[in-house]
Amino acid sequence: MNTAAAYIRVSTDDQIEYSPDSQLKAIRKYAKDHDLILPDEYIFVDEGISGRKADKRPSFQRMIGTAKLKPKPFDVILLWKFSRFARNRQDSIVYKSMLRKQCGIDVVSISEQLGEDNTSILIEALIEAMDEYYSLNLAEEVKRGMNEKFSRGGVVSQPPFGYKVQDGVFVPDKANAPVVQMIFNDYLSGLGARQIASKLNDMGLRTAKGNLFENRTVEYILTNPTYTGKLRRSKNGRDNNDRFHESSDNTIIIDGKHEPIITPEIFEAVQNKRSEIKKRYTRYARQAPAEFMLKGLVRCDSCGATLTMMSSGKSLQCHNYARGVCKVSHAITLNKINQSVIEHLKSDFTHKTFTVDVAEQKQQASTPDISALIEREEKKLSRIREAYMAGIDTLDEYQQNKKAIQQRIAELSSVAQPVPLSEEQIKETISGRITAGLEILESDETSETLKNITLRSIVGRIIYIKPKGIIEIFYKL
Repeated sequence: MNTAAAYIRVSTDDQIEYSPDSQLKAIRKYAKDHDLILPDEYIFVDEGISGRKADKRPSFQRMIGTAKLKPKPFDVILLWKFSRFARNRQDSIVYKSMLRKQCGIDVVSISEQLGEDNTSILIEALIEAMDEYYSLNLAEEVKRGMNEKFSRGGVVSQPPFGYKVQDGVFVPDKANAPVVQMIFNDYLSGLGARQIASKLNDMGLRTAKGNLFENRTVEYILTNPTYTGKLRRSKNGRDNNDRFHESSDNTIIIDGKHEPIITPEIFEAVQNKRSEIKKRYTRYARQAPAEFMLKGLVRCDSCGATLTMMSSGKSLQCHNYARGVCKVSHAITLNKINQSVIEHLKSDFTHKTFTVDVAEQKQQASTPDISALIEREEKKLSRIREAYMAGIDTLDEYQQNKKAIQQRIAELSSVAQPVPLSEEQIKETISGRITAGLEILESDETSETLKNITLRSIVGRIIYIKPKGIIEIFYKL
C-alpha cells in the first residue's frame, strides 16, 4: 500500500464546508477507498491563512520540506480542492512540478477528479486560473465593501486611542477619552509632543497596543480628526511620506456616527499651532544627515540610547529623550563633548588606564576552538558515509557532500587559533592606536567623516553621564 499526506487549508473567508474537520473527513474516506495509508504525522493544516502566497503558510512549507526527504516519506498529497494547495498559479506550477518531477510525489484533488491524459493538464490549469481569479476578485470585493461601509459612516478600522467599538460604532472609552482631551489641552497650553509623551509615560499610561508613548504617537493623536466625530481613510493605502494623513490627495474625511471627544474649535486651534511651528522649524532643513566625529558612539547613561544631532546642528541629545521615552535630557554642545573626548584619550594614554569594552572581551573569550570544529566536521564525514552505505544517499550525493566537508576542514585547518592578549599587549595595542589617531582627530583639516572612522578604530562606545558631567570611554581590543 502507498502512503499519502493530506494538506488542509482554511482561510478566513471560507464557508463551513471547507472546515478542517470536513476536509479531513473527506480525505480519510478517499484514502481508505483507494488503499492509501494516511499517518497522522503527515496531516498538514493551515487555518485562517490565505492561499495567495506559499511563503506565508508554515504547514505548507513544512510539508514541502518533508517531501524532499529521502527516501520519500509519502507517494501522494491529497487535497479537498486544488484551491487548497494554492490560489496563485505561479506557486502552484512551481511546487507541483517540483513534487512530481524531483520527488516523485503526485498532488491529487479528491473532489476534482482528473484523468492521466493530456486533456487533464489543460483542465487542471483552467481550475488553477479560476481559483486565482476568485482570490483576486474576492480581494477587490472586500475592498469595495469596506469603501462602501466607510462611505456610510461605518467602522472599517481599529479604534484610535480613547475609543472602543460597540455595535459597529466608535464609542468613547471612559478611561482614556479624558486622556485625549488632556493631550489636546496640554499642547495648546504650551507643552510639546515630547513633553506630553513623557508625562503620559510617567502617569503609567500606555498606547492601545500597550507600548510607551512617543512624540510621534502624540502627534498622531493631535492630527486625527476622528476625535471630532469624523472618519478618515487613505485612498491608496499607507504613505510613509504622509505619516499623519495630512495630504488631501490621499485622504478621505467624512462625517462619522460616533460621539466626538474633541470640539472642532480645539482641533482647529491645534492644527493652526502645528502649522506655525512647522513654518519656524522646516522638517527637511538638512538634506542629508550631518556628519560629526562622535556619530553613533556616544550613549545615554540613563537608557543606553545613542546621542544624535539636534536640529540646531550644534548639540547632541539622547534619541529616546527626543521621542519622549527617556526622562533625562542629555543635551550637550558638540564642541564641549568633542574636547572632552580628546582630553580623555590623552589622559588614558598618559596613565595607561584603558577600560576595554566588555562585549569585546566576551567576543574574544568566546572564539570557537578550531580543533573542536574540525572534529565536528570529521564526524559529519562518518555520518554521510553511513548514509551512503545504508542506501539513503546516492553515490553522487555522497561524493558532493564529502567534497564540501573536506573543503570546510581544509579551511578550518588554515585558520590559526587566536591567542588571548596579555594586559601589557592590550595597553600597547590601544596606546598605538591613540598615538596614530590623535593627529587626525585634532586636525582642523580632517573631515568629520574621517575623524569618525578613526575614532571607531579606537573606541567601542562612549557613555555620557549627564548628572556628573563626565564621560566614560570603552576601548576596542
